[in-house]
Amino acid sequence: MCCLTPTKESRRHPIVTIQLDIAQTIGIAAILLVVGEFIKKRVNVLARYFIPGPIIGGLVFSVIALVGHQTGLFAFEFYDNMRAFLLLVFFTTIGFSASFELLKKGGVGVALFLAAAVGLVVLQNLLGAGLAAALGVHPLIGVAAGSISLTGGHGTSAAFGPLLEQAGAAGALPAAVAAAAYGLASGCGTRGPLGTLLMRRNGLHPTGVAAGVKPDATLLQAPSSALTGDTVMYASILIAVSIGAGTLLVNWLKGMGITLPSYLGPMLVAAVVRNIIDWRDAELPLRQFEVVGTVSLAFFLAMALMSMKLWELAEVAGPLLVILLAQTVLMFAYAYFVTFRVVGGDYDAAVIAAGHCGFGMGATPNAMANMQAFTAANGPSVKAFFVIPLVGSLFIDFFNAVIITGFMNYLK
Repeated sequence: MCCLTPTKESRRHPIVTIQLDIAQTIGIAAILLVVGEFIKKRVNVLARYFIPGPIIGGLVFSVIALVGHQTGLFAFEFYDNMRAFLLLVFFTTIGFSASFELLKKGGVGVALFLAAAVGLVVLQNLLGAGLAAALGVHPLIGVAAGSISLTGGHGTSAAFGPLLEQAGAAGALPAAVAAAAYGLASGCGTRGPLGTLLMRRNGLHPTGVAAGVKPDATLLQAPSSALTGDTVMYASILIAVSIGAGTLLVNWLKGMGITLPSYLGPMLVAAVVRNIIDWRDAELPLRQFEVVGTVSLAFFLAMALMSMKLWELAEVAGPLLVILLAQTVLMFAYAYFVTFRVVGGDYDAAVIAAGHCGFGMGATPNAMANMQAFTAANGPSVKAFFVIPLVGSLFIDFFNAVIITGFMNYLK
């Protein structure tokens, strides 16, 4: 239950500590979801850059907590166990999206762009960790300003930020959230110059559907199964079984001396289950997975941002800015020299490269907005609007999480 605990008046020891139990924590998170969506609908810039409502609501609360910390008047203590469970649910639903059958159906173009995107994820983390170490901050702060916040966006930032802090990187959560916001703006700013430069240097023009790519609109459509009690129950059972089996896998590997984060086991088990069911050509409640994942992520984001310590951001602000500027240069150079050539070197590849600036510095919706603006001025590209959403919605989160985990285990 909620209680007020008087303490000694100081910056370190607030006058009042407000302790919230599980019900009150969830209740405040729900209110923040509503507040976030309310603000988002009324502030155009937030909607334009696809800032999630839970992030906005959570930031509002973290600003209130910052006021309490700076004045020494009050502080909050939350029930955190529910947040850990929501994280397991979210990553398990990501595992169910990793279908190698869909990757095969997507064709060579999808596989090539996925390879390019995974390569960028590795480089973002190498650059971030290397610069962080050179600037005298924890290398995991560099990972927070790497693929976690840039390729991953706000959702991945809020998911991994607390884990980085547990590994010793103080201020990783606010750093990741700030980096994600920077990435959204930077990704929109670089796509125009990049696409124009590629077109001018290579004499490119719209070519229609590229050879070897057969866009299948059904791959991008939401599953048609109805949201009923039975289908949601089926999805919940598969998620619960995957979480249970995944945690057993993590504990078994730990006994063998191999340490994995708690979320990775359920995610891998879910991926195996997904591909077995695909192989047997059975039906999966994919729409229900999406709904459960969206709800769990929304509450997790609100709870994570509620407990974010904004005052810790000041300690890493300088190095963070240097890392982000370097990441912007990396994104532009990578899209120009690698992505464009890997996916074909034609007009469609130029559109994909422009989209990759949004994809690699923010989120899939950011990439779509980039490509829409570019093609509106220069001509259509069917291939680009097929490849990027497929990789962004079904594959990159899975590979990003695995790669981030590798860096965390090596650098902690």
